Amino acid sequence: MASQSMEVVAKALEQQVLQSARMVEEQLDAELEKFQTMDEDDLERLKERRLDALKKAQKQKQEWISKGHGDYREIPSERDFFAEVKESKSVVCHFYRDSTFRCKILDKHLAVLAKKHLETKFIKLNVEKAPFLTERLKIKVIPTLALVKDGKTKDYIVGFTDLGNTDEFPTEMLEWRLGCSSIINYSGNILEPPTIGQKSGSKFTKVEKKTIRGKGYDSESDED
Repeated sequence: MASQSMEVVAKALEQQVLQSARMVEEQLDAELEKFQTMDEDDLERLKERRLDALKKAQKQKQEWISKGHGDYREIPSERDFFAEVKESKSVVCHFYRDSTFRCKILDKHLAVLAKKHLETKFIKLNVEKAPFLTERLKIKVIPTLALVKDGKTKDYIVGFTDLGNTDEFPTEMLEWRLGCSSIINYSGNILEPPTIGQKSGSKFTKVEKKTIRGKGYDSESDED
């Protein structure tokens, strides 16, 4: 009886494999037929389109670099913050303080991501040099990342709560969290963080969209 059941399962698996192979073969045949029916003019147009796409991508890359993308850098004042977010569509700004150890941990990860995600500008600003901005954005926990899109604060990452509540989180965890807010082009699965073992009860610190000149003030404090 058991042998008969195994035989049935084996035959079912064999049919599935054969069906998958036929589907792949049909797709390849369709692609081959498409190329075979293309004349020289079609091939030339295809080549031109691909070349144009490469040129546009290279032009966009150079434009980003000219605006300071690709490097994680410090800006000297809050006045510079407004200029930086005005010229770039997507900006991650780290509000930090020299005496806060966790800010140095974030610096390491942000430097890596700045080089990987040229589409986004990564900057840092000392809160002691930006009293007006920290009041308006209600920055009260250090470190805080402000995620700015089209001149508006779309989201905040406050402390390490969204990163697993640990100082040992990998760069991929921060990358995933930024991807959840669509501030970078994230290629992974948004529904699944790259690591497990997060403390239960961890929640994202979501905020409603508002302009970077929004009103309101909370006193600033360091996270333990």
